[in-house]
Amino acid sequence: MKLLDLLNRAIVFLSSIALVLASGVLTYSVVLRYFSPEPTDWQDEFSVFLLIGVSFGASAWVHSQRGHIGIEALHAVIPPAIDRIRQFVVDLLSAAFCGFFAWKSWTLLHEAWVEGYVSATAWAPPLWIPYLAMSLGMTLLTTQILVQAFRKS
Repeated sequence: MKLLDLLNRAIVFLSSIALVLASGVLTYSVVLRYFSPEPTDWQDEFSVFLLIGVSFGASAWVHSQRGHIGIEALHAVIPPAIDRIRQFVVDLLSAAFCGFFAWKSWTLLHEAWVEGYVSATAWAPPLWIPYLAMSLGMTLLTTQILVQAFRKS
């Protein structure tokens, strides 16, 4: 699916920027703590939110590249036809797990939105922000796994 590939590439590009931004904010936080007694609550939480977005957002692209950690011991010793079946079953089980995780993430996002949940820090940003990243990332990952499972090779 060309659209899914384009979406994955765009998210990886944005994730790369977010990762550099998180690194910069954390470096700034460390330098500020060393030279100043000023509190740095927001920097840590802001970086965590960015890293959540990076982790969940880029997961579909990583899977599209088959860049995840896999056990290749069976791949080398079983016939290719059986290996394709094994990989299909693993993809279906992975999609079921990720689909469940996505569903629970969407329910958590809804609850955080409706109840107005915020983090328990002085900055107190709304928790729907990282939950949205989790929900979208897991939904995209589930879609990517299913596309790969049913793609004609």
